[in-house]
Amino acid sequence: MATSGKSAAVSHVGKIRANNQDSGYAGSHLFVVADGMGGHAGGDVASAITVNRVIDIDKQFSSGSEAEFAFHASLTAANAMLAETVFDHPELTGMGTTVSGMLLVDGQAAIAHIGDSRIYLLRDGELKQVTSDHTFVQRLVDSGRITEEEAAVHPRRSVLMRVLGDVDATPEIDTSVVPVRDGDRWLLCSDGLSSYVSEDKIAAALMTNPLAQDAAERLVKDSLDQGAPDNVTVVIVDIDSAEGSAHVPPLTVGSASVPLVFEGDTGRKAIRLPTLLLHPLKATKPDDSHFEPESDGYLDELILEDRKRARRRRITWLVVLALIVAAVVAAAVIGYQWTQTRFFVGASGTSVAIYQGVQQDLGPISLSNVYRKTDLGLDQLSDFSRKAVMATISASDLADAERIVEQLVDASN
Repeated sequence: MATSGKSAAVSHVGKIRANNQDSGYAGSHLFVVADGMGGHAGGDVASAITVNRVIDIDKQFSSGSEAEFAFHASLTAANAMLAETVFDHPELTGMGTTVSGMLLVDGQAAIAHIGDSRIYLLRDGELKQVTSDHTFVQRLVDSGRITEEEAAVHPRRSVLMRVLGDVDATPEIDTSVVPVRDGDRWLLCSDGLSSYVSEDKIAAALMTNPLAQDAAERLVKDSLDQGAPDNVTVVIVDIDSAEGSAHVPPLTVGSASVPLVFEGDTGRKAIRLPTLLLHPLKATKPDDSHFEPESDGYLDELILEDRKRARRRRITWLVVLALIVAAVVAAAVIGYQWTQTRFFVGASGTSVAIYQGVQQDLGPISLSNVYRKTDLGLDQLSDFSRKAVMATISASDLADAERIVEQLVDASN
């Protein structure tokens, strides 16, 4: 296999797991790592579907903003595919995947990230974590309640707050456009590396192995030397404007590199609706034994808050179930009013328009209407952007919808 030597992708099942739920990809412009979750029945499927979907955007874009928009749209589409897969295969309910990726565009990289896989940058001998983990303990660190050292041993360190999956139809995906320069070495990895190998060792491996393939294999070996209880996937990208950073031919590793297999698991417990809503990223409620109090008392407070929330939620569900028949009409009105707080971008005739409401209809009742028709014509858009608009692009609010339209205008110029 001929490669440029400027990028590499390696994945290993680890020493304990029975299957590899990670997926990785190193291509011409796109580099991605995805770490599936949901157990044997779903994690590998989730990461494979996601990586195989985003591979479609492994091409040259005219600007970083266009690449960023395409990356976000592709991950949103992958999220929808995961939901559709769960609908067709209920045994996969609760599956999801993290994603961390970069799309190179002439001196820039469009970054997309959700979950706790990570992207690091080694520049001028200094290793920097570019992405921020979407985990429970990271929120505690960001709020100043615990330290980084405490987070490393926290009993809830594996609880994710955001992933792609069948739980959230509009997941919050972090995207950005950052400059890259010759000599940069970028590392994308699943938490099978970052959770078991220190940043000092990661930096040492990256700095002492000039070839990307050697560095990737060294990092996987370091993880295996630590016991590697989890799958570990590493993608390395060296920036070189003269030789390019592409992996030739493109390389897919992990679960995305083999055909998808859907196997029903008759012994798997069905997930109760309250459990799914209250603990959307875990198949069952975490056992209280995972929340052992420590001397500084912060875990005591967390346990008390968690139990109070659980008690309030149980009472709320009992009340809702008792009143649901009488409240159907009121709920319908409130539901319609809620839809009118949502916005999305779509096509109106031959123009791009901002719609108020949601994309679905309720029988003969339309749940959306044109809020503002823009001067941007569909014929001014690229093929990719036009297809995305025709399929509609969800926005979190009106300001977000306006931002999406501005990006489309910029991309069309």
